[in-house]
Amino acid sequence: MADKNNVTAGSETIMLTNEKAAELVNKYGSPLYVYDEKILRKRCREMKALIDSPKYIPLYSAKANTNIELLKIIREEGLNVDAMSEGEILLEEKAGFTSDEILMVTNNISDEEIRFAGERGILMSCDSLSQLDRFGRIFPGRKVMVRVNPGMGAGHSDKVITAGSCKFGVEYSKADLIKQVASKYDLKIVGLNQHVGSLFINYNTFVEACRMLLELAKQFEGLEIIDFGGGFGVPYYGDKRLDMEGLGAELKKLIYDFINEYSNKDVKFLTEAGRYISAECGILLGTVYSQKKVYGIKYIGTDLGFNVLIRPMLYDSYHDIQVFNNSEDYETVNIVGNICESGDILAHNRYLPIMLHGDIIGVKNAGAYGYSMASNYNSRLRPAEVLIKEDGSDVLIRKRDDYSVILNQL
Repeated sequence: MADKNNVTAGSETIMLTNEKAAELVNKYGSPLYVYDEKILRKRCREMKALIDSPKYIPLYSAKANTNIELLKIIREEGLNVDAMSEGEILLEEKAGFTSDEILMVTNNISDEEIRFAGERGILMSCDSLSQLDRFGRIFPGRKVMVRVNPGMGAGHSDKVITAGSCKFGVEYSKADLIKQVASKYDLKIVGLNQHVGSLFINYNTFVEACRMLLELAKQFEGLEIIDFGGGFGVPYYGDKRLDMEGLGAELKKLIYDFINEYSNKDVKFLTEAGRYISAECGILLGTVYSQKKVYGIKYIGTDLGFNVLIRPMLYDSYHDIQVFNNSEDYETVNIVGNICESGDILAHNRYLPIMLHGDIIGVKNAGAYGYSMASNYNSRLRPAEVLIKEDGSDVLIRKRDDYSVILNQL
């Protein structure tokens, strides 16, 4: 039987009392994203301590959560950052990151985006041979990285596996072609990066991919950066956490064995963690507005549509649910949102305290890929974001949309 709040044992997430949850919703509205500064800082420090070496630089993958106030905290904790777009670069710059603290990890981008990053002096990793060729035409003689695909992936869904048979990176077997394109434009390949997928808890595949990347790196002289990528998971479901100490020991051994053989002893090693940094510090609060049975299934209707949190619909992802009431009686329910789609289901078959109109619920581990993937679908408004500071005070860090967002279309 689930405990009252149905909270994952292995997850160290933000905890709110019934009274605090009600206070926040009354003050800032519903739905509402709430983040805990203490947990965010703790995750940053864990990532910085992953590999005990001055050659290791952790990056925060900002696509997980681009709130500027959170980015500022992450920078204060000593992490660098990666970017996927012009918009992310602008947000990161506003948070205080400098060009040498940003790595542009591209996918399918335009010449204008290449110029945007390059003119700022931001190092870029090209995702394809054709993109490397375009980069060379625009910035001949420049330093550049290349994203490679190790042929093996990992992740909680096929939609987030980013290596193997997927759209990302250049196949390992095409190292000679990478060199040919670079030579054509006098480019200096200074780094390689890869990403096997998102949300691994068992790190064996990740470590094997890192080992393969280091073998490939030996084919390139004078590399300055080797980027192992990200995908560090958190326990959305079950009681197992990613063993950071064990993973760090594995990576440290790989690094030192590689440096002993490699010509450039000053090469730096990066990781790109997004979810691990921000997921557990966040909770999404919402309000119950209806209860009904349809052909024997009990539905709890809320204002938490997939325009607010799309992960359960998009990836069949699991999030623990906390109910902020004093009910001692339980029932099995589906929790659904207010979007006109039958797939708008937040949680299936959950055994939870009986909920009534006006009750507040919380969705755990909502700090990553929550607000950053939110939308105005059904012309609904995106929620506010609030930070609970280390001293316990709460502060608004993004205001709730108003209707000007959808009405001002010109």
